[in-house]
Amino acid sequence: MAEGKFERHRQPWRQDEIQKLHTLAKKGMALKAIAKALTRSEESVRDRAKEDGLSIAKLR
Repeated sequence: MAEGKFERHRQPWRQDEIQKLHTLAKKGMALKAIAKALTRSEESVRDRAKEDGLSIAKLR
C-alpha cells in the first residue's frame, strides 16, 4: 500500500513541527532526514524551509 506515504498530504504545519524543522536545519541535518523525522515529503519540507528563510544541507 503506497498511499500511506501521503497520509499527511496538504496538512497545515503545526507550531511544534516548524520549531523542529528550524532546530534540525540549524544542526545541518540533510533534507531527506528532516523529512523522515517530520513525516513529511521532502518537497513540503523544502517549501516550508524556503518560506521561513532556512537553508537545508544537501545530501551529496
